[in-house]
Amino acid sequence: MMQTLLNVFKVPELRNKVLFTLAMLLVFRVGHWIPLPGIDQHELAKMFNSANSDTSTFGKLASFVSIFSGGALSHSTIFGLGIMPYITAGIIFQLLATVLPQLKKLQEEGPTGRQKIMEYTRYATVVLCMVQGVGWLSFLAKRHLVLPQWVENPVWWVMATLALMAGTVFLMWLGEQVDKHGIGNGASMIIMAGILGGIPSAITSLYNNFDPADSKKIGWMGVILLAGGFVMVIAGAVLMTVAQRRIPVQQAKHTRGRKVFGGQRSYLPLRINHGGVMPIIFASSLMMFPSLLFSSLAEWANNLAAANALNATAGASTPWYQSLANTLNESFHPGQFPYIAFYIAMVYVFSYFWITVQFNPEEMSKQLKEHGSFIPGLRPGPRTAEYLESVMVRITYVGAGFLAIIAVLPNVINASMNIDYAVTQFLGGTGLLIVVSVTMDFLQRVEANLLMRNYAGFLGGGGGEDTGPRLRGPRF
Repeated sequence: MMQTLLNVFKVPELRNKVLFTLAMLLVFRVGHWIPLPGIDQHELAKMFNSANSDTSTFGKLASFVSIFSGGALSHSTIFGLGIMPYITAGIIFQLLATVLPQLKKLQEEGPTGRQKIMEYTRYATVVLCMVQGVGWLSFLAKRHLVLPQWVENPVWWVMATLALMAGTVFLMWLGEQVDKHGIGNGASMIIMAGILGGIPSAITSLYNNFDPADSKKIGWMGVILLAGGFVMVIAGAVLMTVAQRRIPVQQAKHTRGRKVFGGQRSYLPLRINHGGVMPIIFASSLMMFPSLLFSSLAEWANNLAAANALNATAGASTPWYQSLANTLNESFHPGQFPYIAFYIAMVYVFSYFWITVQFNPEEMSKQLKEHGSFIPGLRPGPRTAEYLESVMVRITYVGAGFLAIIAVLPNVINASMNIDYAVTQFLGGTGLLIVVSVTMDFLQRVEANLLMRNYAGFLGGGGGEDTGPRLRGPRF
């Protein structure tokens, strides 16, 4: 490992790329601490600390949003919105390209068309920043977290909204600079840096809750179980991220004169976890709506029952609507069985939805036929497309099961072991998959640069000549 690190800094071009990437991430972390004017930062931090320590819907929503901004929302900085509006805009146009012929035609035009779609994505990012910025500032104003001398000033609203928009646009530019001059995907690297920025607070929370003498707090056995679970979850996430279903592909032979060309045998790799982290993000976002709905319904029922109790006798029973509303609210509380079961169902639904958007068996069958290749035992055309679709449906079932386990693991551990959600979120969920995927992508890019210069990489064996095995996913 040390020899590989030395090899990275031996290559001037690779060394400059790595240092440039680290410098841009350092700029991101510096901007993470520039506060937004007019916000009562002390009260805002207290609100987020109390929200992260419970299992309420707001607590889960605050923790979920803070994952992608590295906790910048908890002290409302200019990078409070993070780079998620840019990612959201990119996902929106990616989905629209499957239903709008105009966007699909732009994608097929090559670099020129993709550049045009990227331009539309930037404009959409600005619009999303404006909407989300106004929404976030309105939420702070309703919670009385804006200083009184600022909340009624329209100039402050314009200034604060523009500051949040400028922060996100700057992060978007920062990510594009990493794409051009650094190494790795810039937007993903910024998200990973924000997620890893929450590790010190998680360690602090774990340290504050550690007391072997108190049965209500975490002891040595709990720490050992958490460490072992963290290692096992990381290993499982890496394994399923690189897992593939390899379909053999035979190239047709071509005779030209007295020579025979082609006939090579290769394989078509289909990823088990083809949807990546997107199904969990969609499912997590959707799960907030029934929780908020039932929570509001329970609050309304309790208030109505309290008002009616003023005119009732002392021995009056609990109204049926109050019992029903409270039961629904408790059932869809994070960590409860109905909530987890519905969460798992949503992960499966969005896994198959994302596959239908990203994977086109007819197009893949057409490309194989055009290149003179075929799957042994299957005729090119509709039969090949049908086979590819059936294989993808089966392996997506396995990949969705893995995503479901990763998604519900933080909630289960939080509810069963009474550990702070700020700690359990690193044992699964969206943040863990993003960190694993981005780290592996970064290592593979560094590996490719080293192999181009006859150096062994992180995924090989030792230094000097490249004799070590490459990183390959298990075959299914």
